[in-house]
Amino acid sequence: MKIGFIGLGIMGSRMAGNLQKHGYTLVIHNRTRHKAGPLLAGDARWAASPADAASEVEILFTMLAHPEAVEEAALGKDGFLSRLAQGSLWVDCSTVNPSFSKRMAEESQARGLHFLGAPVTGSKDAAAGGKLVFWVGGDAVDLEKCRRLLECMGNKIVHTGGKGTGASLKIVVNQLLGATMAAFAETLALGESLGLARDLLLGILLNTPAAAPFLAGKRERIESGNFEDADFPLQWLQKDLHLAAVSAYENGAAMPLTNVAKEIYRLAIRDGKGEKDFSAICGYLGEDRVFHTTRETHS
Repeated sequence: MKIGFIGLGIMGSRMAGNLQKHGYTLVIHNRTRHKAGPLLAGDARWAASPADAASEVEILFTMLAHPEAVEEAALGKDGFLSRLAQGSLWVDCSTVNPSFSKRMAEESQARGLHFLGAPVTGSKDAAAGGKLVFWVGGDAVDLEKCRRLLECMGNKIVHTGGKGTGASLKIVVNQLLGATMAAFAETLALGESLGLARDLLLGILLNTPAAAPFLAGKRERIESGNFEDADFPLQWLQKDLHLAAVSAYENGAAMPLTNVAKEIYRLAIRDGKGEKDFSAICGYLGEDRVFHTTRETHS
């Protein structure tokens, strides 16, 4: 069975690589071909367009940066929805807003296709090691069709319910991730402004019940100030916070803290932090910008 895979970024390239390691034949496409090099060396077939990728596969995965990229790949001039054979399954692993995921499910159904929204939680290391968590929204029968494939890429598969629910859960998880990191960055900035050393703050704060477990995994980055080679680029977390805000607006939920955090990340992107690891927000709100500037202003 040939598997289609569109989107070979930080996560998608590693996910596709795990499918290939388990013996599956891949047909792949990416906006830039050079990212496909290792997969092509392993006998994957390059598709010139999303439509070309869909022409000979039964199951197609997408792992793209944002809803606009997914929509272009699916419904654009060379979109794959027009080329998938009836009865084929599209599994979208991209992080998108729930209303968009539901619309893609409806677009698929109208063409006689099956659809699962299956966004993932996990860093690039988890993607490389096949240890992602999949949040799967859609029909249970469709999940069983691709379970073995998901198990090649992840070690936990959660069926969240009907269409759009996988996207809903992923947005909720990333909303908490982004808001928590911003709050921790602000806490570090406050402590340093009071004259406390960063290593002291990290040593104490990360061992209190108030610190989320994932923060300990960012300690080395925060201490060293090295936010390069991102596990999760800041610009994509900001996108997810934006999608959370959109979803809240669509469903009548108030999100004051999330909206403030979203704009802090947006300012960091404006100042060149977008491609750095999202923990770079700690440096942005700390010594390298905000409080340093404030102290100079009042000196």
